[in-house]
Amino acid sequence: MREARVCRLRNGRMNTGHKQRAGGRPARRGLGKLAVWLEDDSPGRLRPLILAVVLTLSAIGLVEVASASSVESVAAGNNPYDLPLKQAMWTVAGVVIMLVLARMPVPRIRKLGWPLLIASLVALVLVFTPLGMSVNGNRNWLSVGGFTAQPSEFAKLSLIVWAAAILDRKQALLGQWKHAVIPLGPAGGLIMFIVALGHDLGTTMIIMMILAATMFYGGVRMKVFSVAGLICAVAALALAATSGNRMGRISSWLGMGSDEDAQGMGYQAQHGAYALASGGWFGVGLGQSRQKWNWIPEAHNDFIFSILGEELGLAGTLLVLGLFATLAVAVFKTIARTTDTFSRIVACSVITWILGQAVVNIAMVSGLLPVIGVPLPFISYGGSAMVSSLAGIGVILAVTRPEGDVPHPPRSRAFRRRRNLPGPAVPSSAPKQAREHAH
Repeated sequence: MREARVCRLRNGRMNTGHKQRAGGRPARRGLGKLAVWLEDDSPGRLRPLILAVVLTLSAIGLVEVASASSVESVAAGNNPYDLPLKQAMWTVAGVVIMLVLARMPVPRIRKLGWPLLIASLVALVLVFTPLGMSVNGNRNWLSVGGFTAQPSEFAKLSLIVWAAAILDRKQALLGQWKHAVIPLGPAGGLIMFIVALGHDLGTTMIIMMILAATMFYGGVRMKVFSVAGLICAVAALALAATSGNRMGRISSWLGMGSDEDAQGMGYQAQHGAYALASGGWFGVGLGQSRQKWNWIPEAHNDFIFSILGEELGLAGTLLVLGLFATLAVAVFKTIARTTDTFSRIVACSVITWILGQAVVNIAMVSGLLPVIGVPLPFISYGGSAMVSSLAGIGVILAVTRPEGDVPHPPRSRAFRRRRNLPGPAVPSSAPKQAREHAH
């Protein structure tokens, strides 16, 4: 009895007959337990929540892709389940990659920075070779052996991991502008230049946002950050001004188009607004969309949120927004417990990329931004976007994994004797009988 009391005193825990929380307060019951769970920001609580939200968004995306693409597939003489099956295949592959990355040690992820960046640059250049192909006027796809991929989607995650490793090593030198800008500025500018050559302004702007996010979370001074942001804004305006198609979309968004604009540049945006407006509170029913009958181009891709709003109504759109908000809160609360600089930069940049792209897509569909062709993460059709987004979540789970989350079993006395391992330490202030019992 005396030995048991000594052990409890040494561990700092006395059994008083009541259940205790980690903070010393009694455990709550009923709704109080829910409040405790919501207040708890331990990775053991939040990591499963992150995984559940991502899988739910992916499942919603599969259902909506099947609904939005069926009519156009039948009209083209294809199997109506062709695109959903392909999306399901890439979703499964992305989930496997996510789970593999989630178990990868942080030092190994850090070492992947340079290989991923070099591989992304090579793939982006190959787009302009005979292996590349154009889709809807944008040359940003590779076609190899019947498989197509969009290298710019994978370049986003590659840039984040590489930039985080550079900023982590340069923490003591970021007060000097040249160390804050080089090599991040040239490498990021090169990626954006190659993507812009393929006439993909939407992806270029997302990469600008990612580069700005990594610099911000890495601790770059606001003066350098502001100058870089101004340069990126000027570059985006220049890209928009040099394209008649982009200027037409901007003019249509500003209400400066002609009377025939409803059948021209503003056709897609206008019918997307019709779909959202006709959804009402609870929608017209799953699979019952009217605008997907060849009224909205790329209904299963960039404008899938409008089909979702028409079929599931305001309730469905609020559900998706709530899931993205839950993902943001869970990730940032998990990041708050992370002390490693590299892990913090990577996790914050990845969630900023995913949430920022979701905000841009939803704002584009609802008419708050001009149409720039950005998919909705986890929901829009596209294997490259799905795999890269799930891989980004896997990296977040990896860098926020607590140290020693899998405890080793206690070693027996015989094992320690064979390995010449020391026994458990016992404070010298403990009674002699207890020390002898422990040894």
